[in-house]
Amino acid sequence: MGRIERMPSFTILYDRLRWEEKAIYEEAKKQGIKASLVDAKSTPISVVGNDFNPKDIFEEIVLQRTLSHFRGLYYASVLESYGYKVINSFKTSLICGNKLLTTIELHRRGIPTPRTVVAFSMDSALKAMDEIGYPIVMKPVTGSWGRMVVKIRDRKEAKAILETKELIPDPLQQIYYIQEYISRPPRDIRVIIVGETIVASVYRYQPEDDWRTNVARGGIVKPFKLSSEYEELFLRAAEAVGGEILGIDAMEVNEEILIHEINSNVEFRGASQASDKNIPLEIINYLKEVLRK
Repeated sequence: MGRIERMPSFTILYDRLRWEEKAIYEEAKKQGIKASLVDAKSTPISVVGNDFNPKDIFEEIVLQRTLSHFRGLYYASVLESYGYKVINSFKTSLICGNKLLTTIELHRRGIPTPRTVVAFSMDSALKAMDEIGYPIVMKPVTGSWGRMVVKIRDRKEAKAILETKELIPDPLQQIYYIQEYISRPPRDIRVIIVGETIVASVYRYQPEDDWRTNVARGGIVKPFKLSSEYEELFLRAAEAVGGEILGIDAMEVNEEILIHEINSNVEFRGASQASDKNIPLEIINYLKEVLRK
């Protein structure tokens, strides 16, 4: 008799049900796979003791899909302490949720990424900006959707923005992550990776009134076919952060590309509209592979 394939059961951990979480859940039902939804905001979990034992709440694999970086990060750490397989892992979420740590890992492996400086005071940030040359881009080390990402045109503008950030009572806002401004076409590249497979690659075009390409800000998505050379580069970038389900962003410059961001909680609604792949099904199939290992 042939070996009967064991079907995975999994839980989607969320704090806001977006299109992506709903699509994965509905695809699981179509495939006859047991899936559950757990809201991280309303579900405490025991660290010591059995008051809220995760074994009473979660299936064997957990897809960590919380919108809040820190909520998902620390929830994953507790689940992993119980031996759960969390996708993406605490380590991957930690690296990808922090642009500085992502840049370090990319550079360490020789993956092309924009020139970057980190500064820890207003004066040193100004010094770095003067050295790199304007315009420059400054980003928060954590965050998504292009929020608080600014293009700074000159020193006067830099001082005004830095003085405002100095007043924000959040120590993360006083870590100044500064990158050279890349003169690129009005688009960037988004690649969706599941396991060791590229399941979608698209261009994201910036809207007319914004220089950022985020779909949440009105960016338009169109198909884009990667060369084999670029496929290898993106897979190396995924390996650098230990990722399993990732969105990797890159910019074109001088007929080359620079990888500038990796998202471990990737939104793929836009990519799905421009791809012939069923991304939720690719994720379900990957869970089956994980269970077989």
